[in-house]
Amino acid sequence: MTASDAKPFGRVAKFFHWSFPVLFGFGIFKALDNVGQLADQALLHFEMGFAMFFLAFLVARFAFMRRTQSTSLPDGTPRHIKISANAVHLAMYTSLAAIAISGIAIGGLYEHGFASGAAMTAAIALHEFSIAASYILIGLHIAAALYHRIKRDGIWNAMVPVFQEKATSPTE
Repeated sequence: MTASDAKPFGRVAKFFHWSFPVLFGFGIFKALDNVGQLADQALLHFEMGFAMFFLAFLVARFAFMRRTQSTSLPDGTPRHIKISANAVHLAMYTSLAAIAISGIAIGGLYEHGFASGAAMTAAIALHEFSIAASYILIGLHIAAALYHRIKRDGIWNAMVPVFQEKATSPTE
């Protein structure tokens, strides 16, 4: 496999991909210390709006990628690698969606007077679990990208706009 075998992603796909570290990073940066902070109505509405925007953007990205893009993995990639890559991507979408959905649930519960109780405890637990899962999955995603960069098989070039690999000839 050479660096030219991988199928590159288009500009819109790259925009969707690279917008997520920004959105996710912002979400982590602005994270609340405790649910009681939602007593500030402006903050509550901001958090709910951000979670809804994040979820809508995630759904748009998923729909776009599924409809218009195929894997950048070359045709000769072993089946177990393709299945693993797909599983990690789907798990990332799931964990990111769960973060937003559980955040919306937390805000909705709080706004309707359920600042504590079983439902709030469950929503917070799902939110925290989803965040932890997303860290692990993002770490796996980055590790795989670095693996492909070291392997120099072109997968890195398909999505990452910096430190591009040079195409190699099949005899190299």
